[in-house]
Amino acid sequence: MGVETTKQLKTDLDQIKQAAMRALDYAKQQGAHEVEVGLSRQQGLSVATRDASIETVEYNQDGALGVTVYVDQCKGNASTADLSLAAIQKAVDAALGIARLTQKDACHGLLDSAFLAEDIPDLGLCFAADLTADELAAVAIEAEQAAMDAGATKSDGAEVNAHYGVHVYGNSHGFLEGYLSSRYSSSMVAIATEQDKMRREYDYSVARQWDQLRPSREIGEQAAQKAMATLGARSLKTQSLPVLFHRDIAGGLFRHFVSAIQGSSVYRQSSFLMNHMGQQIFPTWLSITEDPHLQHGLASKPYDSEGMGLQKRSIVHAGQLETFLLSAYSARKLKLHPTGHAGGIANWQVSHQDLDFNQLLAQMDTGILVTDVMGQGVNTVTGDYSRGAAGFYVEKGQIIHPVEEVTIAGNLQTMFEQIVAIDNQPNVNSSLQVGSVLIENMKVAGN
Repeated sequence: MGVETTKQLKTDLDQIKQAAMRALDYAKQQGAHEVEVGLSRQQGLSVATRDASIETVEYNQDGALGVTVYVDQCKGNASTADLSLAAIQKAVDAALGIARLTQKDACHGLLDSAFLAEDIPDLGLCFAADLTADELAAVAIEAEQAAMDAGATKSDGAEVNAHYGVHVYGNSHGFLEGYLSSRYSSSMVAIATEQDKMRREYDYSVARQWDQLRPSREIGEQAAQKAMATLGARSLKTQSLPVLFHRDIAGGLFRHFVSAIQGSSVYRQSSFLMNHMGQQIFPTWLSITEDPHLQHGLASKPYDSEGMGLQKRSIVHAGQLETFLLSAYSARKLKLHPTGHAGGIANWQVSHQDLDFNQLLAQMDTGILVTDVMGQGVNTVTGDYSRGAAGFYVEKGQIIHPVEEVTIAGNLQTMFEQIVAIDNQPNVNSSLQVGSVLIENMKVAGN
Protein backbone atom coordinates (compact mmCIF):
# COMPACT_ATOMS: atom_id res chain seq x y z
CA MET A 1 0.00 0.00 0.00
CA GLY A 2 1.35 3.45 -0.91
CA VAL A 3 1.13 5.07 2.53
CA GLU A 4 2.52 8.45 1.48
CA THR A 5 0.44 8.63 -1.69
CA THR A 6 -2.73 7.67 0.19
CA LYS A 7 -2.05 10.28 2.85
CA GLN A 8 -1.59 12.98 0.22
CA LEU A 9 -4.76 11.97 -1.65
CA LYS A 10 -6.82 12.17 1.54
CA THR A 11 -5.39 15.62 2.26
CA ASP A 12 -6.27 16.72 -1.28
CA LEU A 13 -9.81 15.38 -0.85
CA ASP A 14 -10.34 17.42 2.31
CA GLN A 15 -8.95 20.59 0.70
CA ILE A 16 -11.09 20.20 -2.40
CA LYS A 17 -14.22 19.66 -0.30
CA GLN A 18 -13.45 22.88 1.55
CA ALA A 19 -13.01 24.71 -1.78
CA ALA A 20 -16.31 23.30 -3.02
CA MET A 21 -18.08 24.50 0.11
CA ARG A 22 -16.64 27.99 -0.32
CA ALA A 23 -17.96 28.08 -3.90
CA LEU A 24 -21.42 26.89 -2.85
CA ASP A 25 -21.68 29.41 -0.02
CA TYR A 26 -20.49 32.35 -2.10
CA ALA A 27 -22.80 31.53 -5.05
CA LYS A 28 -25.83 31.46 -2.75
CA GLN A 29 -24.76 34.75 -1.17
CA GLN A 30 -24.57 36.31 -4.63
CA GLY A 31 -28.12 35.33 -5.53
CA ALA A 32 -27.87 31.95 -7.25
CA HIS A 33 -31.12 30.04 -6.77
CA GLU A 34 -29.33 26.73 -7.22
CA VAL A 35 -25.64 25.88 -7.58
CA GLU A 36 -23.47 22.83 -8.06
CA VAL A 37 -19.73 22.29 -8.09
CA GLY A 38 -17.64 19.39 -9.29
CA LEU A 39 -13.96 18.56 -9.52
CA SER A 40 -12.02 15.51 -10.64
CA ARG A 41 -8.31 16.02 -10.09
CA GLN A 42 -5.95 13.54 -11.69
CA GLN A 43 -2.32 13.06 -10.76
CA GLY A 44 0.17 10.43 -11.72
CA LEU A 45 3.28 9.17 -13.39
CA SER A 46 3.75 7.92 -16.96
CA VAL A 47 6.91 6.32 -18.35
CA ALA A 48 7.46 5.47 -22.02
CA THR A 49 10.35 3.38 -23.29
CA ARG A 50 11.65 2.53 -26.73
CA ASP A 51 14.38 0.03 -27.60
CA ALA A 52 14.89 -0.70 -23.90
CA SER A 53 15.66 2.93 -23.05
CA ILE A 54 13.53 5.50 -21.26
CA GLU A 55 12.04 7.89 -23.82
CA THR A 56 9.80 10.08 -21.64
CA VAL A 57 8.88 10.46 -17.99
CA GLU A 58 5.83 12.59 -17.22
CA TYR A 59 4.57 13.67 -13.84
CA ASN A 60 1.17 15.25 -14.24
CA GLN A 61 -1.55 16.84 -12.18
CA ASP A 62 -4.60 18.47 -13.67
CA GLY A 63 -8.19 19.25 -12.90
CA ALA A 64 -10.33 22.29 -12.31
CA LEU A 65 -13.24 23.17 -10.10
CA GLY A 66 -16.33 23.70 -12.22
CA VAL A 67 -19.25 25.73 -10.89
CA THR A 68 -22.73 25.86 -12.41
CA VAL A 69 -25.35 28.33 -11.25
CA TYR A 70 -29.07 28.58 -11.99
CA VAL A 71 -30.95 31.89 -11.71
CA ASP A 72 -34.62 31.91 -12.75
CA GLN A 73 -34.00 28.74 -14.82
CA CYS A 74 -31.10 30.40 -16.64
CA LYS A 75 -27.79 28.55 -16.51
CA GLY A 76 -24.20 29.72 -16.34
CA ASN A 77 -20.96 27.89 -15.68
CA ALA A 78 -17.28 28.63 -15.24
CA SER A 79 -14.18 26.89 -13.91
CA THR A 80 -10.88 27.53 -12.18
CA ALA A 81 -7.77 25.46 -11.55
CA ASP A 82 -6.81 27.89 -8.77
CA LEU A 83 -8.60 26.96 -5.53
CA SER A 84 -7.83 30.17 -3.66
CA LEU A 85 -10.86 32.04 -2.32
CA ALA A 86 -10.35 34.95 -4.73
CA ALA A 87 -10.17 32.64 -7.76
CA ILE A 88 -13.25 30.70 -6.66
CA GLN A 89 -15.24 33.90 -6.20
CA LYS A 90 -14.12 35.13 -9.62
CA ALA A 91 -15.34 31.87 -11.20
CA VAL A 92 -18.69 32.12 -9.44
CA ASP A 93 -19.10 35.73 -10.56
CA ALA A 94 -18.30 34.69 -14.14
CA ALA A 95 -20.90 31.91 -14.00
CA LEU A 96 -23.52 34.34 -12.69
CA GLY A 97 -22.69 36.78 -15.45
CA ILE A 98 -23.16 34.08 -18.07
CA ALA A 99 -26.48 33.02 -16.53
CA ARG A 100 -27.82 36.54 -16.95
CA LEU A 101 -27.15 36.29 -20.69
CA THR A 102 -28.61 32.85 -21.35
CA GLN A 103 -32.14 31.87 -22.27
CA LYS A 104 -34.55 30.50 -19.67
CA ASP A 105 -35.17 26.77 -19.91
CA ALA A 106 -37.79 25.11 -17.69
CA CYS A 107 -35.74 21.90 -17.69
CA HIS A 108 -32.65 23.55 -16.18
CA GLY A 109 -31.83 22.94 -12.54
CA LEU A 110 -30.32 20.52 -10.08
CA LEU A 111 -31.30 16.92 -9.75
CA ASP A 112 -34.37 16.71 -7.50
CA SER A 113 -33.18 16.12 -3.95
CA ALA A 114 -35.25 12.92 -3.64
CA PHE A 115 -32.84 11.22 -6.08
CA LEU A 116 -29.61 12.18 -4.30
CA ALA A 117 -27.38 9.41 -2.97
CA GLU A 118 -27.75 8.89 0.79
CA ASP A 119 -25.56 5.98 1.86
CA ILE A 120 -22.24 6.37 0.05
CA PRO A 121 -20.67 2.91 -0.36
CA ASP A 122 -16.95 2.20 -0.18
CA LEU A 123 -16.33 0.44 -3.50
CA GLY A 124 -12.60 -0.17 -3.08
CA LEU A 125 -11.60 2.11 -5.94
CA CYS A 126 -8.25 3.38 -4.68
CA PHE A 127 -5.12 1.25 -4.21
CA ALA A 128 -2.27 3.72 -4.09
CA ALA A 129 1.28 2.51 -4.62
CA ASP A 130 4.43 4.58 -4.07
CA LEU A 131 6.02 3.77 -7.43
CA THR A 132 9.14 5.31 -8.95
CA ALA A 133 9.87 6.09 -12.57
CA ASP A 134 12.56 3.40 -12.56
CA GLU A 135 10.06 0.78 -11.40
CA LEU A 136 7.61 1.70 -14.17
CA ALA A 137 10.42 1.75 -16.75
CA ALA A 138 11.53 -1.75 -15.73
CA VAL A 139 8.05 -3.09 -16.44
CA ALA A 140 7.91 -1.37 -19.84
CA ILE A 141 11.37 -2.59 -20.85
CA GLU A 142 10.48 -6.14 -19.82
CA ALA A 143 7.47 -6.02 -22.18
CA GLU A 144 9.69 -4.78 -25.02
CA GLN A 145 12.24 -7.52 -24.43
CA ALA A 146 9.50 -10.16 -24.34
CA ALA A 147 8.21 -8.93 -27.70
CA MET A 148 11.66 -9.24 -29.24
CA ASP A 149 12.12 -12.71 -27.74
CA ALA A 150 8.75 -13.70 -29.27
CA GLY A 151 9.87 -12.74 -32.79
CA ALA A 152 9.00 -9.07 -33.26
CA THR A 153 11.31 -7.18 -35.59
CA LYS A 154 11.44 -4.19 -33.27
CA SER A 155 9.57 -2.32 -30.60
CA ASP A 156 7.49 0.75 -31.32
CA GLY A 157 7.47 1.56 -27.64
CA ALA A 158 5.96 0.55 -24.34
CA GLU A 159 4.20 2.69 -21.75
CA VAL A 160 3.29 2.18 -18.11
CA ASN A 161 1.04 4.53 -16.13
CA ALA A 162 0.06 4.99 -12.50
CA HIS A 163 -2.70 7.54 -11.96
CA TYR A 164 -4.80 8.60 -8.99
CA GLY A 165 -7.99 10.62 -8.88
CA VAL A 166 -9.80 12.80 -6.35
CA HIS A 167 -13.48 13.27 -7.18
CA VAL A 168 -15.78 15.75 -5.41
CA TYR A 169 -19.34 16.83 -6.13
CA GLY A 170 -21.58 19.17 -4.15
CA ASN A 171 -24.74 21.19 -4.63
CA SER A 172 -27.05 23.60 -2.83
CA HIS A 173 -29.37 20.78 -1.77
CA GLY A 174 -26.79 20.07 0.93
CA PHE A 175 -24.99 17.28 -0.90
CA LEU A 176 -21.16 17.28 -0.67
CA GLU A 177 -19.29 14.02 -1.16
CA GLY A 178 -16.01 12.78 -2.57
CA TYR A 179 -14.00 9.64 -3.19
CA LEU A 180 -10.56 8.49 -4.35
CA SER A 181 -9.60 6.25 -7.25
CA SER A 182 -6.54 4.61 -8.78
CA ARG A 183 -5.84 3.31 -12.26
CA TYR A 184 -2.81 1.48 -13.59
CA SER A 185 -2.08 0.51 -17.18
CA SER A 186 0.63 -1.17 -19.20
CA SER A 187 0.83 -1.32 -23.00
CA MET A 188 3.27 -2.39 -25.71
CA VAL A 189 3.39 -1.86 -29.50
CA ALA A 190 5.34 -4.41 -31.52
CA ILE A 191 6.46 -4.23 -35.15
CA ALA A 192 6.78 -7.21 -37.47
CA THR A 193 8.18 -6.91 -41.00
CA GLU A 194 8.17 -9.03 -44.13
CA GLN A 195 9.97 -7.67 -47.21
CA ASP A 196 8.56 -4.14 -47.63
CA LYS A 197 5.55 -4.71 -45.36
CA MET A 198 5.51 -3.52 -41.76
CA ARG A 199 2.79 -4.32 -39.23
CA ARG A 200 2.12 -2.75 -35.84
CA GLU A 201 0.00 -4.39 -33.17
CA TYR A 202 -0.41 -3.77 -29.47
CA ASP A 203 -1.53 -5.37 -26.27
CA TYR A 204 -2.42 -3.81 -22.95
CA SER A 205 -3.76 -4.28 -19.45
CA VAL A 206 -5.72 -1.96 -17.11
CA ALA A 207 -6.45 -2.46 -13.41
CA ARG A 208 -7.33 -0.64 -10.20
CA GLN A 209 -4.47 -2.40 -8.39
CA TRP A 210 -0.86 -2.37 -9.50
CA ASP A 211 -0.39 -6.08 -8.80
CA GLN A 212 -3.51 -6.96 -10.81
CA LEU A 213 -1.99 -5.90 -14.15
CA ARG A 214 -1.21 -8.79 -16.48
CA PRO A 215 2.49 -9.78 -16.49
CA SER A 216 4.54 -7.48 -18.72
CA ARG A 217 6.16 -10.40 -20.52
CA GLU A 218 2.73 -11.69 -21.49
CA ILE A 219 1.78 -8.26 -22.87
CA GLY A 220 4.95 -8.09 -24.97
CA GLU A 221 4.55 -11.63 -26.27
CA GLN A 222 0.92 -11.06 -27.23
CA ALA A 223 1.76 -7.82 -29.07
CA ALA A 224 4.48 -9.59 -31.06
CA GLN A 225 2.30 -12.57 -31.91
CA LYS A 226 -0.52 -10.29 -33.10
CA ALA A 227 1.86 -8.32 -35.32
CA MET A 228 3.43 -11.42 -36.88
CA ALA A 229 0.01 -12.98 -37.50
CA THR A 230 -1.01 -10.07 -39.75
CA LEU A 231 1.92 -10.43 -42.17
CA GLY A 232 0.87 -11.42 -45.67
CA ALA A 233 -2.54 -9.78 -45.39
CA ARG A 234 -4.60 -9.38 -48.54
CA SER A 235 -8.03 -8.16 -49.53
CA LEU A 236 -11.13 -10.21 -50.38
CA LYS A 237 -13.57 -10.08 -53.24
CA THR A 238 -16.80 -8.25 -52.48
CA GLN A 239 -19.35 -10.62 -50.93
CA SER A 240 -21.72 -11.12 -48.00
CA LEU A 241 -20.28 -13.04 -45.06
CA PRO A 242 -20.75 -13.69 -41.36
CA VAL A 243 -18.59 -11.29 -39.35
CA LEU A 244 -17.01 -12.05 -35.98
CA PHE A 245 -15.97 -8.95 -34.03
CA HIS A 246 -13.06 -9.85 -31.74
CA ARG A 247 -13.57 -8.99 -28.07
CA ASP A 248 -10.95 -6.23 -28.28
CA ILE A 249 -13.24 -4.21 -30.58
CA ALA A 250 -16.68 -5.74 -29.94
CA GLY A 251 -17.34 -3.20 -27.23
CA GLY A 252 -17.42 -0.56 -29.98
CA LEU A 253 -20.64 -2.06 -31.34
CA PHE A 254 -22.32 -1.57 -27.98
CA ARG A 255 -20.83 1.93 -27.62
CA HIS A 256 -22.92 2.85 -30.67
CA PHE A 257 -25.90 1.42 -28.81
CA VAL A 258 -25.02 3.55 -25.78
CA SER A 259 -24.91 6.65 -27.98
CA ALA A 260 -28.27 5.81 -29.55
CA ILE A 261 -30.10 5.51 -26.20
CA GLN A 262 -28.55 8.60 -24.58
CA GLY A 263 -31.29 10.95 -23.41
CA SER A 264 -29.77 13.84 -25.38
CA SER A 265 -29.97 11.82 -28.61
CA VAL A 266 -33.54 10.79 -27.88
CA TYR A 267 -35.02 14.20 -27.03
CA ARG A 268 -33.26 15.73 -30.03
CA GLN A 269 -34.78 12.97 -32.17
CA SER A 270 -31.35 12.13 -33.52
CA SER A 271 -31.30 8.40 -32.77
CA PHE A 272 -32.45 5.39 -34.76
CA LEU A 273 -33.69 3.92 -31.46
CA MET A 274 -35.65 6.93 -30.18
CA ASN A 275 -39.03 5.14 -30.53
CA HIS A 276 -37.87 1.71 -29.35
CA MET A 277 -38.43 1.76 -25.59
CA GLY A 278 -39.83 -1.63 -24.62
CA GLN A 279 -39.21 -3.05 -28.07
CA GLN A 280 -37.04 -5.93 -29.22
CA ILE A 281 -33.55 -4.70 -30.19
CA PHE A 282 -31.43 -7.82 -29.73
CA PRO A 283 -32.09 -11.59 -29.80
CA THR A 284 -34.14 -12.88 -26.86
CA TRP A 285 -31.12 -14.61 -25.28
CA LEU A 286 -29.22 -11.32 -24.95
CA SER A 287 -29.43 -9.11 -21.85
CA ILE A 288 -27.35 -6.20 -20.58
CA THR A 289 -26.99 -5.28 -16.91
CA GLU A 290 -25.23 -2.36 -15.25
CA ASP A 291 -23.65 -2.58 -11.81
CA PRO A 292 -22.24 0.80 -10.68
CA HIS A 293 -21.36 -0.55 -7.22
CA LEU A 294 -19.23 -3.48 -8.38
CA GLN A 295 -16.30 -3.74 -5.97
CA HIS A 296 -13.03 -2.61 -7.62
CA GLY A 297 -14.83 -2.16 -10.97
CA LEU A 298 -13.05 -0.07 -13.59
CA ALA A 299 -16.17 2.08 -14.05
CA SER A 300 -17.63 1.81 -10.56
CA LYS A 301 -18.80 4.97 -8.78
CA PRO A 302 -20.86 5.66 -5.65
CA TYR A 303 -23.02 8.29 -7.41
CA ASP A 304 -23.26 9.93 -10.82
CA SER A 305 -21.93 13.40 -11.70
CA GLU A 306 -25.17 15.00 -10.43
CA GLY A 307 -25.05 13.18 -7.08
CA MET A 308 -27.73 10.64 -7.95
CA GLY A 309 -27.78 7.41 -5.99
CA LEU A 310 -27.07 4.38 -8.18
CA GLN A 311 -28.15 0.77 -8.21
CA LYS A 312 -27.86 -2.33 -10.32
CA ARG A 313 -30.05 -1.84 -13.37
CA SER A 314 -31.29 -3.84 -16.35
CA ILE A 315 -30.61 -2.01 -19.61
CA VAL A 316 -31.76 -4.79 -21.94
CA HIS A 317 -33.75 -7.81 -20.82
CA ALA A 318 -34.42 -10.74 -23.14
CA GLY A 319 -33.49 -8.50 -26.06
CA GLN A 320 -35.87 -5.66 -25.15
CA LEU A 321 -34.75 -2.11 -24.41
CA GLU A 322 -35.76 -1.30 -20.82
CA THR A 323 -34.42 2.23 -20.32
CA PHE A 324 -32.89 5.27 -21.94
CA LEU A 325 -29.80 6.78 -20.27
CA LEU A 326 -31.03 9.95 -18.60
CA SER A 327 -29.53 12.86 -16.72
CA ALA A 328 -31.76 15.25 -14.77
CA TYR A 329 -32.06 17.58 -17.77
CA SER A 330 -32.81 14.90 -20.40
CA ALA A 331 -35.29 13.23 -18.03
CA ARG A 332 -37.22 16.48 -17.72
CA LYS A 333 -37.15 16.96 -21.48
CA LEU A 334 -38.65 13.50 -21.96
CA LYS A 335 -40.94 13.67 -18.88
CA LEU A 336 -39.26 10.62 -17.36
CA HIS A 337 -37.25 9.88 -14.22
CA PRO A 338 -33.43 10.26 -14.30
CA THR A 339 -31.49 7.01 -14.45
CA GLY A 340 -28.13 8.05 -12.98
CA HIS A 341 -26.29 8.39 -16.26
CA ALA A 342 -24.97 11.92 -15.93
CA GLY A 343 -21.30 11.24 -16.59
CA GLY A 344 -21.69 8.00 -18.55
CA ILE A 345 -22.28 4.31 -18.03
CA ALA A 346 -20.88 2.08 -15.29
CA ASN A 347 -19.79 -1.54 -15.59
CA TRP A 348 -22.01 -2.92 -18.33
CA GLN A 349 -22.03 -6.69 -18.64
CA VAL A 350 -23.40 -8.22 -21.83
CA SER A 351 -24.71 -11.77 -21.53
CA HIS A 352 -23.02 -14.59 -23.43
CA GLN A 353 -23.37 -18.23 -24.28
CA ASP A 354 -21.30 -21.11 -22.98
CA LEU A 355 -18.85 -20.96 -25.88
CA ASP A 356 -15.16 -20.15 -25.95
CA PHE A 357 -13.55 -18.26 -28.82
CA ASN A 358 -12.56 -21.36 -30.82
CA GLN A 359 -16.08 -22.74 -30.56
CA LEU A 360 -17.39 -19.41 -31.84
CA LEU A 361 -15.03 -19.64 -34.83
CA ALA A 362 -16.34 -23.14 -35.50
CA GLN A 363 -19.93 -21.90 -35.32
CA MET A 364 -19.17 -19.16 -37.83
CA ASP A 365 -17.63 -21.78 -40.15
CA THR A 366 -16.75 -19.44 -43.04
CA GLY A 367 -16.50 -15.68 -42.63
CA ILE A 368 -14.26 -12.85 -41.50
CA LEU A 369 -12.79 -12.31 -38.06
CA VAL A 370 -12.44 -8.56 -37.56
CA THR A 371 -9.68 -7.44 -35.19
CA ASP A 372 -9.46 -3.78 -36.17
CA VAL A 373 -11.87 -1.17 -37.54
CA MET A 374 -11.04 2.23 -39.01
CA GLY A 375 -12.87 5.39 -40.02
CA GLN A 376 -15.92 7.18 -38.68
CA GLY A 377 -18.63 5.75 -40.92
CA VAL A 378 -21.31 5.27 -38.26
CA ASN A 379 -24.53 7.30 -38.31
CA THR A 380 -26.53 6.90 -35.10
CA VAL A 381 -29.40 8.89 -36.59
CA THR A 382 -30.07 6.29 -39.29
CA GLY A 383 -28.07 3.37 -37.90
CA ASP A 384 -26.02 3.08 -41.08
CA TYR A 385 -22.65 1.43 -40.45
CA SER A 386 -19.67 1.35 -42.83
CA ARG A 387 -16.07 1.05 -41.62
CA GLY A 388 -12.72 -0.06 -42.91
CA ALA A 389 -11.63 -3.34 -41.36
CA ALA A 390 -8.73 -5.73 -40.97
CA GLY A 391 -8.56 -9.20 -39.53
CA PHE A 392 -8.59 -12.77 -40.81
CA TYR A 393 -10.47 -14.89 -43.32
CA VAL A 394 -11.89 -18.04 -41.77
CA GLU A 395 -12.96 -21.30 -43.47
CA LYS A 396 -14.47 -24.29 -41.68
CA GLY A 397 -13.72 -22.64 -38.34
CA GLN A 398 -10.01 -22.25 -39.10
CA ILE A 399 -8.09 -19.02 -39.68
CA ILE A 400 -6.78 -19.15 -43.28
CA HIS A 401 -5.00 -15.84 -43.88
CA PRO A 402 -4.91 -12.23 -42.64
CA VAL A 403 -7.16 -9.68 -44.35
CA GLU A 404 -6.74 -5.95 -44.97
CA GLU A 405 -8.26 -3.16 -47.08
CA VAL A 406 -11.87 -4.30 -46.78
CA THR A 407 -14.98 -2.43 -45.76
CA ILE A 408 -17.75 -3.97 -43.67
CA ALA A 409 -21.20 -2.42 -43.99
CA GLY A 410 -24.72 -2.84 -42.68
CA ASN A 411 -27.25 -1.13 -40.45
CA LEU A 412 -26.86 -1.22 -36.67
CA GLN A 413 -30.47 -2.17 -36.06
CA THR A 414 -30.16 -5.18 -38.36
CA MET A 415 -26.71 -6.01 -36.97
CA PHE A 416 -28.07 -6.05 -33.42
CA GLU A 417 -30.96 -8.29 -34.47
CA GLN A 418 -28.54 -10.65 -36.25
CA ILE A 419 -26.16 -11.25 -33.36
CA VAL A 420 -25.88 -15.03 -33.45
CA ALA A 421 -23.62 -15.65 -30.47
CA ILE A 422 -21.20 -14.08 -27.98
CA ASP A 423 -18.37 -16.05 -26.39
CA ASN A 424 -17.67 -16.31 -22.68
CA GLN A 425 -14.33 -14.48 -22.70
CA PRO A 426 -15.14 -10.78 -22.23
CA ASN A 427 -12.62 -7.95 -22.51
CA VAL A 428 -11.87 -7.28 -18.83
CA ASN A 429 -9.99 -4.04 -19.62
CA SER A 430 -13.21 -2.22 -20.45
CA SER A 431 -16.11 -0.65 -18.55
CA LEU A 432 -18.32 -2.39 -21.12
CA GLN A 433 -17.56 -6.08 -20.81
CA VAL A 434 -18.52 -8.22 -23.78
CA GLY A 435 -16.94 -11.21 -25.50
CA SER A 436 -16.40 -11.67 -29.21
CA VAL A 437 -19.63 -11.03 -31.15
CA LEU A 438 -20.76 -13.06 -34.15
CA ILE A 439 -23.12 -11.35 -36.62
CA GLU A 440 -24.98 -13.50 -39.10
CA ASN A 441 -24.33 -11.53 -42.27
CA MET A 442 -22.72 -8.27 -43.43
CA LYS A 443 -21.57 -6.80 -46.71
CA VAL A 444 -17.79 -7.17 -47.06
CA ALA A 445 -16.38 -4.98 -49.81
CA GLY A 446 -12.90 -5.65 -51.12
CA ASN A 447 -11.30 -5.91 -54.53
